[in-house]
Amino acid sequence: MDIEKIKIVLEILKQCWSLNSSSKWTRENPDHGQCGVTALVIQDVFSGDILKTKVNNEWHYYNFIDDERVDFTASQFPGSIYYSDYKCKRIEAVLDTNLKQFLFLSSEFRNRIKNYANLVTPKRKLTMVSE
Repeated sequence: MDIEKIKIVLEILKQCWSLNSSSKWTRENPDHGQCGVTALVIQDVFSGDILKTKVNNEWHYYNFIDDERVDFTASQFPGSIYYSDYKCKRIEAVLDTNLKQFLFLSSEFRNRIKNYANLVTPKRKLTMVSE
C-alpha cells in the first residue's frame, strides 16, 4: 500500500472513529482502542493479514498488506512501538471488539471510501469472522 493511499485511508478512518467504534475513543486520542476493529475492517477491504504485538502488556492489532506492515492506530501510544509482528487469527482481533462496533466502523468506512475513485474495491463481504 503506497504512502498516499495510507494517508487517505487514515484520514477516512479518523472521520469514522467514535465512541460507536470503541468505548475508549476520545477527541484527544481518537484511535485509542480502535486497533482490533480497525484491523478487521482494513483486512476486509484491502485483504492481507492481521498481525499483533504486545504494547503495555496488551495485544495491539494492525495489518500486513502487500508485504508491508500498516498500522493505522499506532499514534494511540505515546512512544515508539517495538513490533514483534506475530501472525494472528482473525478471531483474536474479533475478541478485541464487539459486533456493534465492527458493523458501525465497517459501514462508515465503506460508505466513505466510495467518495475516493480507484482507492479500492473491497476484497471481502461484510463479515466479522471468516472461515
